[in-house]
Amino acid sequence: MSYTKSTISLFVLSLYLSLTALFAQTLRPPAYPLITHDPYFSIWSTTDQLTEGPTRHWTGRPHSLEGIVRVDGKSYQFLGAPPTLYQALLPTGETKPYEALYTATKPAVGWEQPDFMPQGWKTGSGPFGDSPASRSPFRNGQIDKDGIFIRREFTYDGKTDPAKLLLTLVNDDDVTVYLNGTRIFTKPCCAGEYIYSPLSPEAQKALRKGRNVLAVHCISPVGKSLVDVGIMSVVPTAQAVTATQTKVSVTATQAEYVFTAGPVELKVNFLSPLLLDELEVVARPVSYVTFSTRSLDNKSHSVQVYFGESALVATNTHSQEVVAETKQDGNLVYTSIGTKEQAVLGKKGDNIRIDWGYAYLAVPEAGNRIVTGHPDQLKDEFKTKGQLTAAAKTSGAAGDLAMATVLNFGNVSSNTASKHLLLGYDDLYSVQYFGQNLRGWWRRDLAMTMVKTLQMAEGDYQRLRQKSTTFDKQLYNDATKSGGKAYADLCQLAYRQAISAHKIVASPKGEVFFLSKENFSNGSIGTVDVTYPSVPMFLLYNNELAKGLLRFIFDYSESGRWKKDFPAHDIGTYPLANGQTYGEDMPVEEAGNMMILTAAAVKMDGNPSFAKEHWSVLTKWVEFLKRDGFDPANQLCTDDFAGHLARNANLSAKAIVGIACYAQMAAQLEEQKLADEHFTLARTLARRWMEMDADGDHYALTFDRTPGSWSQKYNIVWDKLLGLNVFPKEAAQKEIAFYLKKQQKYGLPLDSRKTYTKSDWIIWTATMADSDADFKAFIDPVWKYANETPTRVPLSDWHETTNAKQVGFQARSVVGGYFIKLLADRLEKGK
Repeated sequence: MSYTKSTISLFVLSLYLSLTALFAQTLRPPAYPLITHDPYFSIWSTTDQLTEGPTRHWTGRPHSLEGIVRVDGKSYQFLGAPPTLYQALLPTGETKPYEALYTATKPAVGWEQPDFMPQGWKTGSGPFGDSPASRSPFRNGQIDKDGIFIRREFTYDGKTDPAKLLLTLVNDDDVTVYLNGTRIFTKPCCAGEYIYSPLSPEAQKALRKGRNVLAVHCISPVGKSLVDVGIMSVVPTAQAVTATQTKVSVTATQAEYVFTAGPVELKVNFLSPLLLDELEVVARPVSYVTFSTRSLDNKSHSVQVYFGESALVATNTHSQEVVAETKQDGNLVYTSIGTKEQAVLGKKGDNIRIDWGYAYLAVPEAGNRIVTGHPDQLKDEFKTKGQLTAAAKTSGAAGDLAMATVLNFGNVSSNTASKHLLLGYDDLYSVQYFGQNLRGWWRRDLAMTMVKTLQMAEGDYQRLRQKSTTFDKQLYNDATKSGGKAYADLCQLAYRQAISAHKIVASPKGEVFFLSKENFSNGSIGTVDVTYPSVPMFLLYNNELAKGLLRFIFDYSESGRWKKDFPAHDIGTYPLANGQTYGEDMPVEEAGNMMILTAAAVKMDGNPSFAKEHWSVLTKWVEFLKRDGFDPANQLCTDDFAGHLARNANLSAKAIVGIACYAQMAAQLEEQKLADEHFTLARTLARRWMEMDADGDHYALTFDRTPGSWSQKYNIVWDKLLGLNVFPKEAAQKEIAFYLKKQQKYGLPLDSRKTYTKSDWIIWTATMADSDADFKAFIDPVWKYANETPTRVPLSDWHETTNAKQVGFQARSVVGGYFIKLLADRLEKGK
């Protein structure tokens, strides 16, 4: 076959375009981080176009930011949208109290049918559960073994098109819904926020004019419980004229959008300067929003930018009463807004937003105004006049109040003009620690105020913009060099999420406490097996924060409050750290975790002082591991959603690595005899582990060696990272070769029991690989998951490998574990 010169040219051009498209492709985040500081001050966009929906708190509740640019008198919305309004056919407890029949005892067959006659059922108000939002009790399977059964009657007048109705529910855990005896919806695990799903064809068919019965069954095996179900329809609203979004990019500390609005370009940059090498800055709850605009047609155009922040940012629900105050300090004009009640630390739980303290909006130019009022009225006035002149409304329901400002750019030419503003949050007190209210690290000095902090942040604006941009580029380049472009994309997506799922506070001794919240897991605070997957990023960038993740667990045991011979699972339910609230211990899990985490922190410090400080309790924990860790009894591990498991081989590997970590720390403390004893034991147990768990070409899920069973042995990665060398190298490589044959479209399943996975563990597993090609073979499907998941929430670490859908969890700190390959490279260089 012969080729002409033109044929070859076309082939080369085609190849070039294909490669260009490949390398130009960037990750589409499941959600875009805009303002990210801590579990309460956390605002995201869950749509690809910034105007497709309201900005949201990570729980999904609207925390509305809105922006409009006015060009030569014509207005274009570029940021956010008003929250969707719903009309209830059958209300949920979130919108209106209701009564329903319920029972926690398994009823007779046919209980879901409309003509069933309940006998002995109770009457209660929804929602049902044991969360702060609940009005009637429903507890987990340790108490309510059969779950809860609910019946509600309602009347349908036939006027609303069933195809426009939405089934609205929140569930923790598994829920099944029936309408007039027809099963219309099932959902495993949990939805921590209300979800709205179109009525299925079966539901539309089952709906009758007149009397209807909605029946619900929910079970909660462990942890918190919650269920609430209703039927809604969307209230139509007028659509705003929007700017055309032409680009969006997400880096480690920034999200930037580019728009055209008629004849001008507008860039909007959201910067949360979470620079981990500056503890004072990363702890400071202040973000910047920068607006840059220029003419696109070489003509002069009059430009004004409106920015509004809803009072919802400072409340848990839209109906809470708020008050606002506007003042000036030097060159800063600022408004604060918060609830009238100010019940500081008055709520705890998972699906909870802060309703104490104050949200701040500050503008650094004298002469600017910030006005508070109804968001629609503020926007209407801006669209008409290009400014805000009306008298301020300073109180009302949170959903009806916003603070807004106008940045007047005057006449804009082809030269770029920029202005910025600051968003902050003063939570007054951040957490309660065994009865003592603790302030955020930034506010540990009693003389510090939010106004002073805003002034400091304003003074740092130019420096932090430049440093953040430099850091973002360095992180991406380092991650690309370490694991490739897909890995770098994942790391920069995970960076802010991992940090902002924590709060940095000053301990009673004045030390750093870095407290996590189990976002959409169970709301626990300071969970050890959440710290464990999160820690690689903090070991890499600020070891003081890594130690801050451990101090309170040491203190819990050393103070005598926790008396068991293994560590606690957690220290409470966020933000109340008054003692473990999780219903069951994870003995081997947490003992192994604390041993490994401490050894890693000591390794990064380069000296054993941190271990020496806690040597007594570490010795107690290693004795427990030696006694009960190798062949674990039936118990939970960090993957508790998978249920109890006896003789768990991966958990056993953690215990072995934990014993070796103790040996390494003993050697660093010059206790050589103790070190030799524990290294010998760990290596003996590792060999025994390989013999007991071997199943042909891989190692089994448990020591029972059920034929064909397997699991990711991600805990062994620390043997490599810390240079322990207790497992022969062939153990990990045998597993890697096997895993590569078990991959699904969107990643490697967690184990042989289900096809779901944990993306953090995949990256740990990948880091055990010897070759870059094998590492990337594990990473590429995770990138594909993040890029294609239909579940638009802050990155979920628990997803289904067959369809990329979220199974549970979101916005959790464990994505800090994505940085383990970078950490491995750093430790390798340090040898």
